[in-house]
Amino acid sequence: MKTKAVKTLYPAHKSGGLELKEAVTMPGIGMTIPVRAAKAKLSALLELVARGQEVTITSDGQPKAVLSPVSKAKPRKVFTGMGEFLSRQPIHAGPLAEEIIREDRDSRGW
Repeated sequence: MKTKAVKTLYPAHKSGGLELKEAVTMPGIGMTIPVRAAKAKLSALLELVARGQEVTITSDGQPKAVLSPVSKAKPRKVFTGMGEFLSRQPIHAGPLAEEIIREDRDSRGW
């Protein structure tokens, strides 16, 4: 896999930018950074990710994790109880449990 070194300034604060010398761009993966550099530059990485950039963290040259922006999740369905669910279930017709047990006992002569 061929890597291309990237030397870019990513402004993380209003007072200036942070330089990520360790970041490289890998074909098919995108921006990558070794885990040690990611630890040291976590704040800058989080700022990049918040702006929409995906960053892959590598260990021993192998991709291990991806930092990606948080997407807006769909609103969750609110639980309103089991009543509506149960009312939509088909009604099972048949003998009651007591009748089945009584019939079984009678057939055995108890």
